Amino acid sequence: MSVERAHRMSHAVDAAAPAAVLYALVADTTQWPLFLPDSIHVERLDFDGTTDRHYQWAFVDGTPQPSLWRRTLDARRRRVEFREERSGGPVTTTGGSWSVEELAPGWSRLTWQQDVIVTAERAADAERLLASARAAGCTALNRLRTAAEGWRRLDATALSFEESVRVQGPAEPVYEFLYGVGSWPGRVPHVVRAEVTEDSPGVQRTTLVNLAGDGTAYTTESVRVCFPAAGRILFKQLRPHALLSAHTGEWSVEPDATGVTVVARHDVLLDEGAVERVLGPDADLARARRYVREELGAESRATLGPAQQHARESVRSLRSV
Repeated sequence: MSVERAHRMSHAVDAAAPAAVLYALVADTTQWPLFLPDSIHVERLDFDGTTDRHYQWAFVDGTPQPSLWRRTLDARRRRVEFREERSGGPVTTTGGSWSVEELAPGWSRLTWQQDVIVTAERAADAERLLASARAAGCTALNRLRTAAEGWRRLDATALSFEESVRVQGPAEPVYEFLYGVGSWPGRVPHVVRAEVTEDSPGVQRTTLVNLAGDGTAYTTESVRVCFPAAGRILFKQLRPHALLSAHTGEWSVEPDATGVTVVARHDVLLDEGAVERVLGPDADLARARRYVREELGAESRATLGPAQQHARESVRSLRSV
């Protein structure tokens, strides 16, 4: 027999940041994967200026899960109310609010309140899930506070960019190559080893050993959420490059009448404390930005090239049949 447990949670943190900055971070959930460790990808579906709906992939009790949320945003009161419309896990009902209060110029308080109902086979499992939800909320509070307190540096530490290639051929073999990350060693020059697990269809966990431009090896660990019908692979690195505190992005295959455009998008946060350790005592953030842009851009191009070649070979094989 299933056990149902309900709990109301409420926590607050004070931040050395303007209330408007803190509210902006709460309101823009599309940036949460860069700031919150449990958030993998957020995609806004619609927004009318007051109400929005967004689809989110996040770790729930250690497992990537999808969920659909509806929110009401009140910028004047700096308050956001949220309700989950469709759950992907054992949390059957959840909703609550974020609110930001100005304490003094340059100081603000962020309060998170949430009601959660979970259903599990055993009481101990229900309590564990509630504890996990509580821990995730507290972590989100603290990470948003940290991001807000560093708001003056966000323009210098945040970086987004794309690389793309044009393929005169069908989308399917291109996506097949990008999806088959386990086959990249020996085909993608900078990838020397790849380990891939797929516990549920379309959700991959990968560990890659890569060679940097200077020949040194480094390891990244990622979760990838794959959508073959849409030609998209969303990823978040759980163990990013040593210069980065966060790295998310997307591979997308965009067909049109004459072929496909393949795009690699990257959104990163630099780890300011790692700049001198990784690049040397004279390095600054500007140099780190150039390094990351050049390094990740070169790796993306080095992956897009073999994907393009794989598509060409697939087309030639079909024509020879």
